[in-house]
Amino acid sequence: EEAGVTLVVLAGFMRILSPYFVRRFCGRILNIHPSLLPSFGGAHAHRDVLAYGVKVSGCTIHFVDEGMDSGPIILQTAVPVLDDDTEDTLAARVLQEEHILYPRAIALYVDGRLKVEGRHVTILE
Repeated sequence: EEAGVTLVVLAGFMRILSPYFVRRFCGRILNIHPSLLPSFGGAHAHRDVLAYGVKVSGCTIHFVDEGMDSGPIILQTAVPVLDDDTEDTLAARVLQEEHILYPRAIALYVDGRLKVEGRHVTILE
């Protein structure tokens, strides 16, 4: 706060933030997750996707709340799950989409184009 931080961007941050921190920066923390939330939250998304046998996975950009991978969803994109996928091959395809989607979500936030009402995020024109 002393440094004037207006947005906290998490990527690969495998820790749960304290409720105190989340409340102090409520609506100003973004996270990326390598699945289509609310499905397959947690640390082993690709493993869980493959084990379940779904045909589509992807990535999700969301606001952070006090739960794990449970905040309001900003953007999502889908990636097909191929019959011969491994965790590594699926992760590589999802990562390509993450590199496109996360900067877009950050830009929307910085431009003031995100409106949050409860669990719903609207992108303003």
